[in-house]
Amino acid sequence: MNRRDRRAAAKGSRAQNAPAAPSPADLYEAGLQHFDAGRSLEAQICCQKALALDAQHADTLHLVGLLSLHSKQYDHAVEWISRAIRQQPKADYLAGLGTALLNQGRREEALATFETAARLKPDDPTSWRNLGNALADIGRLEDAILRFQHTLELDPTDWAAADKCGSILFSLGRLGEALSYADRCDKLQPNHAPTLQKRAITLYGLNRFEEGLAEIKRAYELEPGNAEICNSVGVFLRRLGREEQALPWFDRAIEIQPNFLAARSNKSFALSQLHRFTDAIAVYDEVEAADPGKAEADLYASLVHLLTGNFELGWAGREARTKVSNPQIIRLEFSQPRWLGKERIDGKTILLHTDEGLGDAIQFLRYAPMVAALGARVVVVVPDALCPLLSGLEGVSECIPLSETALPAFDLYCPLTSLPLAFGTRLDTIPSMTPYLSAHAESLPAWEARLGARDGLRVGLVWSGNPKHRNDYNRSIPLSMLAPILDVGARFLSLQKDPRPDDKAFLLARPEIIDHTAELTDFAETAALISCLDLVITVDTSVAHLAGALGCPTWILLPHTPDWRWLLDRDDSPWYPSARLFRQDETRDYTSVVARVRHELVKLVAGKKLL
Repeated sequence: MNRRDRRAAAKGSRAQNAPAAPSPADLYEAGLQHFDAGRSLEAQICCQKALALDAQHADTLHLVGLLSLHSKQYDHAVEWISRAIRQQPKADYLAGLGTALLNQGRREEALATFETAARLKPDDPTSWRNLGNALADIGRLEDAILRFQHTLELDPTDWAAADKCGSILFSLGRLGEALSYADRCDKLQPNHAPTLQKRAITLYGLNRFEEGLAEIKRAYELEPGNAEICNSVGVFLRRLGREEQALPWFDRAIEIQPNFLAARSNKSFALSQLHRFTDAIAVYDEVEAADPGKAEADLYASLVHLLTGNFELGWAGREARTKVSNPQIIRLEFSQPRWLGKERIDGKTILLHTDEGLGDAIQFLRYAPMVAALGARVVVVVPDALCPLLSGLEGVSECIPLSETALPAFDLYCPLTSLPLAFGTRLDTIPSMTPYLSAHAESLPAWEARLGARDGLRVGLVWSGNPKHRNDYNRSIPLSMLAPILDVGARFLSLQKDPRPDDKAFLLARPEIIDHTAELTDFAETAALISCLDLVITVDTSVAHLAGALGCPTWILLPHTPDWRWLLDRDDSPWYPSARLFRQDETRDYTSVVARVRHELVKLVAGKKLL
């Protein structure tokens, strides 16, 4: 064998022993391993080599799409994954495409893509979870819940599906169901601080505060450096009336996250509940300095100013209510200018509209005659139930129900709760002339007939307000708490609309409380009934304002830190001369309040009998 033949033979031997060149499938697998390990660059190189060998290799095209998705290049992700689907329409590819479409905001297309994936792979829980996420993203929450529940049927260990299902149920107010999913998440992934946070917040919504406090403290043990958790511990303690214990938790949250404005606001609120008003205002000032646009700080500080009698700062700051997110604020938008007392209004038509609760509307309607006295024609827009009562209100030319969409022509407008600001009301200039409302004379005989002979002191009772009010837990009481006054020899009548289940049961068991509330179809009827009574005993509700506006003797039961309008350290009200205030002391216990009411009621009944 000559030299040339020997070289050829050696070359052939080396070729036989050399490893085979990697295939596109091999390169894809290597790229996938790099991708799973977070090595994106190496994964891209493998993909480039694979596509150089086979430009239509579907798995590689999909992987390039996933790399684009990972780097938030959503247009490229859609292009590459769509190419993969044209080669082979796998459910996994469709899932990637749907995710890319969602990130582009193409929600309906994403939904259709996920639906196709679920049809192609009906036993795959991931497909159904993706479909649930897409439905949730476009607001079809009930449908999303069903998809998440189906995901859990296929895979009971899918924590993400259980978590998302619970979150949606919570947002829908279905707290009992939400809690069951939070419990499930806790079992699937024990000692997970975010799960414990969600479970605690759900328990808070269910008024199970001690349980919720225990859960949020478990979360704190897992993440002691989490400012949100520290703040939440403080919120639970504050809700349980343990403000002194809550303050260090708010301070800890602020220490961890100095710009945590919610924690500062919560601290301020706790300080005000402890009647440390100067300190509370100082913290609100800190919030305002840190974020001058923080309307909540201005609003809550204004309430402290009003409560402590600083009306000048209070009325001005309370205008921030229009800038906060609060479902109790009624927002009406008009093109006409807003009147706050600066411009002359003689000869003009001004619209005064309700913007907060029924009690606020009743309280500030006293200003309507004052507006009319400035020469304006006054039109009021109030909740429908109030309209029949206001037909005789002095100075009001027209009363329109809030539900009415067509309004008459007007030149200016003013929210009812801005009228004290417009008139520069001070503590010594509160317009307190009562009554400024009156019952319809034609309704009184019917109510007198229903009530029968005046054989004793007639006392109306109201024990609870709107359960959605943020301070309802402080101002409402169960009817059973009034049981000690029911044996004083008076005739008691319920003025309570929509009693809560336990109160209904108590009413049925105590027939000495006369209940004609089915006939109280609006505030005009309630006013007529109140006008036939000798006294109204009520917690802080719209009925307290109605009775006061009618000039009826009214005893109001108040928490230790009441709503701003009742001020502090006095048993009378400059807003309602016929009102008498019975306040909780530092114990925040209504038992002693009811005992004082009973003592005074016994004296009143005895005096009535002497007459």
